[in-house]
Amino acid sequence: MSRLKASSGARVVSLREPASQADVQPGLPVPLYEQIKDVLRSRILDGSYQPHQQMPSESEMMSAFAVSRITVRQALNDLQNEGLIFRIHGKGTFVSKPKAFQDLGQLQGFNESMRSKGYEAFARVISIRTVQPSAQVQEKLQLPKRAMVTELKRVRLLNREPVSLDTTYVPTAIGNRLAKEDLATRDIFVILESDYRMPLGHADLRIGSTCADELLAGHLKVEEGSPVLFIERTTHDAAGAPIDYEHLYYRGDAFQYTVRVNRGPGPQG
Repeated sequence: MSRLKASSGARVVSLREPASQADVQPGLPVPLYEQIKDVLRSRILDGSYQPHQQMPSESEMMSAFAVSRITVRQALNDLQNEGLIFRIHGKGTFVSKPKAFQDLGQLQGFNESMRSKGYEAFARVISIRTVQPSAQVQEKLQLPKRAMVTELKRVRLLNREPVSLDTTYVPTAIGNRLAKEDLATRDIFVILESDYRMPLGHADLRIGSTCADELLAGHLKVEEGSPVLFIERTTHDAAGAPIDYEHLYYRGDAFQYTVRVNRGPGPQG
């Protein structure tokens, strides 16, 4: 277990792995517990603390940061509320598996959404190829008969842990260009808008659940039969034409969607 080690400075903390220092200063306008929270969060997100690894004890943190137990607990409570750690009574505090939250009210790519929240996110490209579309893909993309599509398969990683398997279909006119892009670190949405000058309009989603088959289980590092969140998404450009159709399979313990729903005018009476 990585430990926090007090340095000669009153409020300087260093981690043995990796060797680095982070100042916690009482004179700043940011409360001490928030500074401690930021130090610990950064170590979790950069992989210094691995999923299910035990964190230093409250006493160790009190000594390293030269703060009270209440201050340490405030920091830990916030990290627990963010889903980054969990506690087991009598055993201590542990790092959670990464759990992503994406807002359904915004049309964003995985990387841009996760990075905006401070996570490390990238993709592992499994394959990109030209294929004959199924009837469903042809209908969703409104393609003429005998038209081919580009199929892209990627495993999405959050803090270096696989969280989803994405299968994307786009017309070959777009796919042939995407094949030359850095699809490990860049989202298709960003490439379409920023590089190809193709503004996006809206997406239609259908959300359900399924169980991981052998292929999914292998890519997502879960047991076969584990629950998987399934999302079917058709993305349209600003003119309303469908340009991107996807099947997204999210690990059930690692991803949640959030949405804000407003109550519209109802019947009066």
